[in-house]
Amino acid sequence: MELQGTVKKIFDIQTFSSGFQKRELVLLTQEQYPQPINIEFLSEKINLLDNISEGDTVKIGINLRGREWTNPQGETRYFNSITGWRLEKIKNPQDEPVVASPEMRQSPAAAPDENPFVDEEDDDLPF
Repeated sequence: MELQGTVKKIFDIQTFSSGFQKRELVLLTQEQYPQPINIEFLSEKINLLDNISEGDTVKIGINLRGREWTNPQGETRYFNSITGWRLEKIKNPQDEPVVASPEMRQSPAAAPDENPFVDEEDDDLPF
């Protein structure tokens, strides 16, 4: 799956006693009702966030993860997490240089008050 939006917040790297590391990012989706989505980057994937800043527009490849946990009282709970595995920075359209398309380019046509057929030879066609 993929999510696209604006980076709202990037958190610091968390390192646990086991040596496991994770880093979280909050993505604000781009839709009618924007949603702040918390996405985890784990282990070697945390370096994907090195060149990303808050305010950047990004596309993130994600996996949905679910797990079951039973507390000491015997109650079973279920948790979901969103894990990022790919990150692509998207350039904003206003940052792109404008390149003239063929339709936008003006051909070296004659000025409006000049006859465009001056160079054509006369022919004997009836129309």
